[in-house]
Amino acid sequence: MSGGDPVTAGRGVQTWDAWPTYQAASLGLPGRYWYPVMWSEQLSSRPVPVELLGQRLVMIRDKGRPYVLHDRCPHRGVPLSLGSQEFPGTISCPYHGWTYELESGRLCAVITDGPDSPVCGKVAVATYPSAERLGLIWVFIGPEAQSAEDSSIAPPIEAAIPRELLDHSFVAGGNIEIRRGGWRYAAENGFDEGHAKYLHRTSLWRLLKLMPTWTKTHVVRADDGWITRVQSEVHWEADFPGLGPWSNKRWYRRGSGAQILGGTPSKAPNANRVIASLDVPGNQSIRLPGLLRIVHAKFIHYEWYVPIDQDRYRYIQMMVRFESGMRGALAKLQYLGFDRWLFHGQFSSQDAWMVDVMAAPPEKLYRPDVSITAWRRLCEEAPDNGLSGLIAAPNSDIDSAVVDDLDDLPQKSEVG
Repeated sequence: MSGGDPVTAGRGVQTWDAWPTYQAASLGLPGRYWYPVMWSEQLSSRPVPVELLGQRLVMIRDKGRPYVLHDRCPHRGVPLSLGSQEFPGTISCPYHGWTYELESGRLCAVITDGPDSPVCGKVAVATYPSAERLGLIWVFIGPEAQSAEDSSIAPPIEAAIPRELLDHSFVAGGNIEIRRGGWRYAAENGFDEGHAKYLHRTSLWRLLKLMPTWTKTHVVRADDGWITRVQSEVHWEADFPGLGPWSNKRWYRRGSGAQILGGTPSKAPNANRVIASLDVPGNQSIRLPGLLRIVHAKFIHYEWYVPIDQDRYRYIQMMVRFESGMRGALAKLQYLGFDRWLFHGQFSSQDAWMVDVMAAPPEKLYRPDVSITAWRRLCEEAPDNGLSGLIAAPNSDIDSAVVDDLDDLPQKSEVG
């Protein structure tokens, strides 16, 4: 079926025809965005090869600043990442010594052709804007190949960073992995409503925390680009006809205040003052081009899904606590001794397992998948010029309230 509202695909067997932009975005959404790539401490004057959004890049640090260039010498196609820095502010190809300025990508010397090489100034490699924030190195890039002549200016990196991380002091711990399954599956898993209650019931992170059996959820849109899951019904146990009762309740588990109807992490009695000031409508939000935010009473967890190729993606996790001084030091110890292994490790590995083995479309959607279809519609409404377009028109025509029920919507026929 073609046409129709891409946020409300029917519950029958699906294709992704209703979301053509999303369907074509295996290497990332159209336009350019700031993507985090690696920890700042990992980059030195030694070139590092990186693949992003289907493009091969080389990253290098010079005089404290990161630079990013296309990882291919135009002479014979040898990766510049195999080369070295023979002169300040440059990188030289390992084959014949073709040497390029890091700032402009312009060929400024050919070591094996002498100081008067006539090819100098006539060849260049593409360069990419880069920045350092949150202890990460970021690259401004899109899935479309970038030419050496491109002179577009990147928006400020601050436009890509959640407001609360710019306005407040915090301590953080994080993890970067290369995973399989594709960035779209990973983003959908992150914002998925249903799986945490069941898949993660066996995780050590959730061992003592009670989760509902099922919920009814709708999705709301904020002016700053986040879409957020909000629960309209919470059921802690259920009796399934002909099967019997089922519940996550165990004598050793305590309830979660964020799962109480009408409750949010910002309203929790023990909420951190910064988190209380955010006044979020629910604890799980996502925004373009693929940033998940999970707000708890004491900390916020962020996930970036950065495309590498059609199957692999960089999975970047960061746990932030808005503390300083002694409380900040204790928060760091808690992360290193506990959160890093149980949350960013074993808990997250269950998600990696599902994303890797997922095979959709075709697919059949059910009521909790309103979160997934809302995310797909958000991507479908993404501007062709990426972050620049979002900044120019922050209030798009995406509805502030999305669907609650998929029952009455048209179904699609299965395709082979």
